[in-house]
Amino acid sequence: MHGPQPPARPGGVVATLALAGTVAAIMQTLVTPLIADMPRILDTSASNAAWVVTVTLLVAGVCVPVSGRLGDLLGKRRMLLVCAVPLVVGSVVCALSSSVVPMIVGRGLQGMGMGMVPLGIALLRDVVPAERLSGSIALVSASMGIGGALGLPLAAAVAQYANWRILFWGAAGLALLIGALIWWVVPDVPAGAKGQRFDAPGAVGLAVGLVSLLLAVSKGGDWGWGSGSVLGLLALAVVSLGLWGRYELRTRDPLVDLRTTARPRVLLTNASSVLIGVGMYAYMLIAPQLLQFPEATGYGLGQSMLAAGLYLAPGGVMMMLVSPLGGKLINARGPKTALVLGAVVIAVGYGVALPLMGTAWGLMVAGIVINSGVALAYGAMPALIMSAVPLSETAAANGFNALMRSLGTTVGSAVIGVVLAQMTVTMGGHTFASEDGFRTGLLIGCGVALVSAAVACLIPAVRAGGESAAADEEAAPGRPVASRA
Repeated sequence: MHGPQPPARPGGVVATLALAGTVAAIMQTLVTPLIADMPRILDTSASNAAWVVTVTLLVAGVCVPVSGRLGDLLGKRRMLLVCAVPLVVGSVVCALSSSVVPMIVGRGLQGMGMGMVPLGIALLRDVVPAERLSGSIALVSASMGIGGALGLPLAAAVAQYANWRILFWGAAGLALLIGALIWWVVPDVPAGAKGQRFDAPGAVGLAVGLVSLLLAVSKGGDWGWGSGSVLGLLALAVVSLGLWGRYELRTRDPLVDLRTTARPRVLLTNASSVLIGVGMYAYMLIAPQLLQFPEATGYGLGQSMLAAGLYLAPGGVMMMLVSPLGGKLINARGPKTALVLGAVVIAVGYGVALPLMGTAWGLMVAGIVINSGVALAYGAMPALIMSAVPLSETAAANGFNALMRSLGTTVGSAVIGVVLAQMTVTMGGHTFASEDGFRTGLLIGCGVALVSAAVACLIPAVRAGGESAAADEEAAPGRPVASRA
């Protein structure tokens, strides 16, 4: 897995890792244009077809923190290459699938590769000069959002005008390209936690707890929040995560160092990350529906999936443009300021969306504002995390933060889904989410973003001899740890 030892070329490394994050995000949005047709394509029920989306979320939730820890133990470049393999194999399996089971298997394999982004962010700390670190972190961190926004219209165009299998063959090609670029461009730096053991019991315990929690949250709307299945899964999640936490505190080399995670700077950043995830996903769920709902409803805009994707694409472009500016802001004022400002900008975006939700251009403008805030926030989170953890835990800590963001999007999807399912209107024998339901969802997104800003305001600054002293002591020689504010 080591291969050639390429010299460190920071520009090429950053571009490769940003492209890797973009491709990983495209993998997640790949099936969005196919959701309605998936039961017909796979000759199965709608409930079975829904697992094509759910399984990627579940597998990624388990594998992201595990791959992060393995990156600390075995080397981040090696694990980046490992993550590329299931992306390729999973895409090929999906492209060849004609029934639901192999499609679910392929989508699960794609979920295994989602650890690329936190691994890449952690690796930046090892290879990028201090003066370029903040901007590089911001760009790679925002690449997930960039890929999601840009991948949707691309996938919609292919699905609308070509065979759906081309989507997955294209994904396999992109994953192969990423693997080749990582092999030749990304340097092999020493593992930060080399010599420590891998916490297999901790990985199993976390997997049981996360799968139970994510499955309950993502399927609660379909199965019923008061059903025995959902309540049983939630109970299992509480028990298993409680036992897992107790074990992690007692083992010598934990999968996730909960003592580090409990530091106020890390804890509050992760809490804000969950809320940012909720706030971001509210728009991602509401805007496409408003754009595609029939005009006969009085508030739908009657756009095709492709047109809706094109209206949303400028938000992804704006993330790409704002990310370098976010890096400069982090250098000048610190990541805490960038996170607070990002959350406030997201709230402002929802404020723009509320009066303009009746026009496609209004939703596009709101998306540009919201995604600008997401770019600022996503760049600040890893900088805050890495300023408070030692080098031996950077990949694991970033993986855990990525998990918190993913948990936020899952919760956001569930909450907005419940609101839209409860607030409905019936027209021509069809039931639609009501205009009031969409307005309520936008208000929730705005409120959660403001709460995230308030939580971020409580994040303590790093002081000499303070909570991140361990991180500073283990930082690479001559390299400051992100920012001090």
